[in-house]
Amino acid sequence: MKKVIHKAESRGFADHGWLKANHSFSFAGWFSEDRIHFGALRVLNDDIVGPKMGFGTHPHDNMEIITIPLKGVLKHRDNMHNDWQTVVPGEVQVMSAGTGIQHSEINGSVNDELGLFQIWIIPDERNVKPRYDQKVFKAEDRQGQLQTLVTSFSDKDNASLKVHQDVKLSRIDLLENNSFQYTLKSEDHGVYIMNIAGNSSIENEDLNSRDAIGISETDSFKITAKSKSELLFIEVPMIKL
Repeated sequence: MKKVIHKAESRGFADHGWLKANHSFSFAGWFSEDRIHFGALRVLNDDIVGPKMGFGTHPHDNMEIITIPLKGVLKHRDNMHNDWQTVVPGEVQVMSAGTGIQHSEINGSVNDELGLFQIWIIPDERNVKPRYDQKVFKAEDRQGQLQTLVTSFSDKDNASLKVHQDVKLSRIDLLENNSFQYTLKSEDHGVYIMNIAGNSSIENEDLNSRDAIGISETDSFKITAKSKSELLFIEVPMIKL
């Protein structure tokens, strides 16, 4: 088993006033030679966006982009005829940038902050037709059990959102002292686990809120909640850039 530990305070941080951004991997003005990517996972940003603020229209191409709102209201507009779609906690949004998209993201509230994870996955197919989707995932469906959010188009799971890469994004909420055994779908995969909240132990490594661990070269591992915990799993092929 191979492990990499990323403590919350070791992440890159940018304070733009209206935006406070934590970067698990090199992004924008923050660069770490040791933290370019984890397999096909290229970006995991933990953003807080001020009321009424956001990202103006900007382009992307050849990237699978996944957004998970944690608090507040996200509003999304793009050049695929999606005009200010609302995405809230409990929902997940995916975009295949493919040949190129233009989109805007703003905080839809005039009073409250918007908190979200934005995840970029390197696709296994380039220059695909751009697409957009979003879906509701009920919190009760991840209590003590794995809730699958995103998989590949080739995966038979019909309840998940789809992207152009052999990935599996999932969540689980565990009560104190509860455990879960995670089994990887392939020996060529690794899993990047973000401890969203609470305190958990994974392979004898203690994780507090926003700590993360990347695990590869194994077929399974055990998670134990030391307090009520919420975890995000990003399983990806361990490709080399």
